[in-house]
Amino acid sequence: MPITDEALAVAAAEAGADVVRSHYGSTLTRFTKIGDDFATTADVEAERAILDVLRAARPQDDVVGEESGRTGTGGNGRTWLVDPLCGTLNYAARTMLASVNVALHTGTESAVAASADPFSGEVFWTDGNGAYVRHAGTDERLAPSATSKLVDVNLDPPFPSRDVFLAARLLADDDFIGQFQPRVVSTSLAVAWVAAGRRAAYVTDRHDLGRSVHFAAGIALCRATGCVVTALDGQPLHAGGNGLVVAADEPTHTALLTLIRKQAARAG
Repeated sequence: MPITDEALAVAAAEAGADVVRSHYGSTLTRFTKIGDDFATTADVEAERAILDVLRAARPQDDVVGEESGRTGTGGNGRTWLVDPLCGTLNYAARTMLASVNVALHTGTESAVAASADPFSGEVFWTDGNGAYVRHAGTDERLAPSATSKLVDVNLDPPFPSRDVFLAARLLADDDFIGQFQPRVVSTSLAVAWVAAGRRAAYVTDRHDLGRSVHFAAGIALCRATGCVVTALDGQPLHAGGNGLVVAADEPTHTALLTLIRKQAARAG
């Protein structure tokens, strides 16, 4: 029987996670990208392992890899988005906060996706209908919750919306501190944690996140669990707005948008 897309996403993410885990703590060759950004031996080899799995099962599909770029003919409308190691700086500094992300993009969004934590052994995955976490061969359905009040805020540059929103200002806002408990993780694994009920929300400022190799898998997980997912301006991601606000429920999302809009009003 042919492998399903969701099973393929899980298998590919697990293949990448195996490589990431095997290189952890070793001496890593660094490959300079743009500015201070870099990849490591683990990034490159994990991506190769993921692409081998995808190409063996879906040779006609396109693939966009963080390190290798786009391959394929673009003929069938199916594109796999691959981030072999989200949290490279954490990883290179021997900090166990990273994820391996694989998502299938069709039409305007990604529905099938997997995000693997190389160190916990967990794989968060979705078939577009429900979302689950797999550990030791057992799947548990994900359920978002805002109970913790923990909100991860991404501080990694660039900041395309800095004139109206800056994450550092949000963290210093008394109203934000009064309602939430801020956290900074610097890996998109934190987006999967919102779907899993381990975080109340996640906020970042970036361009075109719906098609991002870094964020597509986490966004798909959150949508499948019923989280509220928008750009910083509250509009759908495909409408062209910058950034991402993903929240476990509507009240949390509304509260965060209010705080973000307060920044925009002060800037104006």
